[in-house]
Amino acid sequence: MTRGRALTMVLPGDLLTATGGYEYDRRMLDGLRQLGWSSSVVSLDPGFPTPTPRALEDAAELISALPANSLVVIDGLALGAMPDVVHAHKDRLRMVGLVHHPLAAETGLAPELANRLFGSERRALQAMCSVVVTSQRTRAALADYDVAPDRISVIEPGTDQPVTESRDCDEQPSGTDAPVRMLCVATITARKGHELLIEALTELTDLNWTLTCVGSLERSPATVRALRARIAAAGLEDRVVLMGEIDEAGLKSQFRAADLFVLATCYEGYGMAIAQALVHGLPIISTRTGAIEELVGPDAGALIEPGDRTALRDALSRVLSDADLRRRFADGARVAGAKVPDWGMACEKMAEVLTCVSCARPDASGAM
Repeated sequence: MTRGRALTMVLPGDLLTATGGYEYDRRMLDGLRQLGWSSSVVSLDPGFPTPTPRALEDAAELISALPANSLVVIDGLALGAMPDVVHAHKDRLRMVGLVHHPLAAETGLAPELANRLFGSERRALQAMCSVVVTSQRTRAALADYDVAPDRISVIEPGTDQPVTESRDCDEQPSGTDAPVRMLCVATITARKGHELLIEALTELTDLNWTLTCVGSLERSPATVRALRARIAAAGLEDRVVLMGEIDEAGLKSQFRAADLFVLATCYEGYGMAIAQALVHGLPIISTRTGAIEELVGPDAGALIEPGDRTALRDALSRVLSDADLRRRFADGARVAGAKVPDWGMACEKMAEVLTCVSCARPDASGAM
């Protein structure tokens, strides 16, 4: 067991927020505690990565209050938006940046804001003793941010293996006329591609399917309004359910009940929902972005280029109409899912990185 140490995690808003990034943070904190670490959480204003001046002032006060030489892990959602704050403490604190994906890669950003976030995050990363990313793709992306490769550690998210591979009896319909139940797990924002998915499905109403979308309806109200309007215009209200956030037990139930996992995302750093779908043996239809292509491979599903509506429609049509293909992809998904690390392995790797940072000696100038 790793020798226990203390760390502080800094992140915007509520640690219990139901997104993949926050789940990663929660699971790392829980796992590190099991390894003997003590931890605390500093919650910043939820407006990051576009904070108000007051939010930045509050962040500066909270970080200034941390004792000298504290080991501090800063979630990238906040880190990249406060370069001045972290640079003020780069010689006082042992800071580790946790980057799920670069802020400027978010879909739908105005060019001016994307450029500003790129410059801001690039400067903030220079103040870090070390940087943790959640995929090899994100590590490669940070080459544009002038982060030396030897300062970056890749720690992929873990997964929870299902208690049983078989689905609950009351969740499994009988008969060959049952619809193919598709599941999408993603916060409804422009980047996740829900509108593209509905556009593709609008052309496939002759096939027998349903779609359940699990994920926050609060993060991008404009995206949700546009999505609801598109669903209504296509007459798909009886086939598509926007479920919003649900608890862990409910999410596991949805994975068990599904026949097919779909995610038309424009960009992912890793793809935690994809990994969890694989360990549940679900065929995948998604996009070639982030770590998804490496996770899924050619035997577990069909991948298309991000934003390609025609390719998405064709992939959906092929998989929805071919039960044998779905079964082959399901077999491939179980094989791929067995290779995905669990959370215990991921937390052990994080403990190793943090131990190295906490044990590092300062140089002559006082920096780590």
